[in-house]
Amino acid sequence: MENTPDRRPSRSPEKRPEAGLLYLVATPIGNLGDLSFRALETLKAVDRIACEDTRTSRQLLDHYGIDKPLVAFHAHNEDKTSERLVERMLQGEHLALVSDAGTPLINDPGYPLVVHARSLGIRIVPIPGPCALIAALSASGLPSSRFAFEGFPPRKSGARKALFETLVKDPRTLVFYESSHRVLETLKDLAEIFPDTRRLVIGRELTKRFETICATTVGLAATVVESDADMQKGEFVLVVEGDDPKDKREGISTEALKVLMVLLRELSVRSASQMAAEITGERRETLYREALRLSSET
Repeated sequence: MENTPDRRPSRSPEKRPEAGLLYLVATPIGNLGDLSFRALETLKAVDRIACEDTRTSRQLLDHYGIDKPLVAFHAHNEDKTSERLVERMLQGEHLALVSDAGTPLINDPGYPLVVHARSLGIRIVPIPGPCALIAALSASGLPSSRFAFEGFPPRKSGARKALFETLVKDPRTLVFYESSHRVLETLKDLAEIFPDTRRLVIGRELTKRFETICATTVGLAATVVESDADMQKGEFVLVVEGDDPKDKREGISTEALKVLMVLLRELSVRSASQMAAEITGERRETLYREALRLSSET
């Protein structure tokens, strides 16, 4: 296997061993079948595995029959533990770094370890694979040629809104992670800063049994989540359409958007936009263009 650790012959004590390799191994974000063949072979071959939570990683390793020494490596100890792990690699050990789910360092621990290892000439080998932000972005139907990953928004509302103020005019598609405990409040804060008609896609429990990918708008997203208890459970990726200064869409009220989206579940674009115009008093042409856009995402 390419880049699989090899076993080197024993050396005389006075000669410093060749440094081992650091493998950054992407692991499943839900479905255990998403572990790649290369990742599997790497985890079987390394001397030690550094993981965010040994209990979580043990479930994956047990599933594949891998029995390797585990080292807890998380946000609270990564600076200190990095030094010990680098010393082991300098002595010839091969190390794999994994997070609880997805690609190491992407909103997960590992940055100090990579920096320290690289500064001492240790080779870093990425083993690519699952990543929640890429999975959500690829399925969102929003532009993916340019995007900005912002990780988890701040915990407090004031700080979240301040962040959103800096991003509302960003032309790139924006991607956020969010927990079940704060997703509703985050969506409400988004609605205070971003235009109601800005497209937003909610990815929930990606690759898991109850995976949900819901296309909506900033103005309606909180209502969608608040009205469904299941939409307040699990792990979330929020994908928000970037700003387009050339966008000539007329403003549509949140209420009209809500009516239009309900009608689109049962009616054609033409019928839904005509009926929504009669109900809300909004211009039929404006609603028709919005209905075309919404129907292309579902």
